[in-house]
Amino acid sequence: MPVIEIETKIKAPIEVCFDLATSIDLHMLSTEGTNEKAIDGITSGCVKQNDFVTWEATHFGIRQQLTSLIPIVNRPFHFKDEQKKGTFKYFKHDHYFEQQGEYVKMKDRFEYESPYGIFGKLFNSLVLTKYLTKFLIKRNNVIKEFAESGRWGEIIN
Repeated sequence: MPVIEIETKIKAPIEVCFDLATSIDLHMLSTEGTNEKAIDGITSGCVKQNDFVTWEATHFGIRQQLTSLIPIVNRPFHFKDEQKKGTFKYFKHDHYFEQQGEYVKMKDRFEYESPYGIFGKLFNSLVLTKYLTKFLIKRNNVIKEFAESGRWGEIIN
């Protein structure tokens, strides 16, 4: 099963980083290239434990829907989202936050499995892991930009 791990260093308070990472509104801003929209469940604000959100987005030219459940929220240190319904056979995405002086280390751990057996494994190694890594880095860079610039106030009330 593929695992993607990414660390992002952000010069901001841990609560700001956490709240931006749990923000549906910021997620939609950070994914404008795929036109992601929250269409069911929580559709704005910050996710909380046991919330779900159904996203509609275009990936690889295909419009699709994915429903995630948020089974764990331990503000401001960790939250997890898991696929309940969608194109993956399986995914779990853990988000960890650790204050280190004036910086926060934000760590993503994304485990996933594609359907279609050997063809899915081949697609993962040739295309999907790189695509998902770029997607997560772009999202984290938007979180970093909003947190460090003070623009977080536009998103978090």
